Amino acid sequence: MNAMSVRAVLLDIEGTTSSIAFVYDVMFPYVRQHVRSFLERAGHRGDVRAAVDQMAVDAGFENSRTWKNEHADTSDPFNVAFVTDHVNALMNGDSKSTGLKALQGLIWQAGFESGELKSHLFSDVVPAIESWHLQGIEIGIYSSGSIVAQKLFFGHTPQGDLTRFFVRHYDTTIGPKRESTSYAKIATDFGFAPSDILFLSDIAAELEAAHSAGLQAIAVVRPGNTVLPESYCGARIESFGGLLIAMP
Repeated sequence: MNAMSVRAVLLDIEGTTSSIAFVYDVMFPYVRQHVRSFLERAGHRGDVRAAVDQMAVDAGFENSRTWKNEHADTSDPFNVAFVTDHVNALMNGDSKSTGLKALQGLIWQAGFESGELKSHLFSDVVPAIESWHLQGIEIGIYSSGSIVAQKLFFGHTPQGDLTRFFVRHYDTTIGPKRESTSYAKIATDFGFAPSDILFLSDIAAELEAAHSAGLQAIAVVRPGNTVLPESYCGARIESFGGLLIAMP
């Protein structure tokens, strides 16, 4: 049992609170299946345009207009075919780019709101966050998925809407998950000393970055996760039930 005093818990999603298989076998295929029809249907919306603009910036262009001119198709003013192909190419490379994550979040929003999608959580997650919440421990999410996607994910679980438990949400707009400066910014936003925050993730590089910023960090080992490297010498758990957390 890992016992510690903390004021906040910062959670990764994929491989930590939810199965990697669910993300890769359900959520990502949903985007691939619906991206083109979604762009054709909702490409006029400001939030969709902003996501595509960010994808253009991520690709090294000023905005989607200059991006479109580079790949002109007069039969397709919004260039749906090109953007669709670009989304699939980024996903093939498991890209964590901000624009892609924003667009994925919007597509998932449509799926969750229609009832086609329902998120997955490991059985130990809800009892743990309920316990932490009752103790007054603040709970945040830091995921490469957009904040929109995070809120949708926890708002549409088999256990109901869990968004009330989370007081902070962070994505790659605050910085890459494998850089210590990102965790320093998060600690500042929480308003706590870094050592008062516990970060839980399945990725060694993320845990090491958090530890370098002064956070406490524990690896979460779940079925289907990538095996932690032999060089990783930090604490690890197989269930949130393996944590004994209390306020200082």
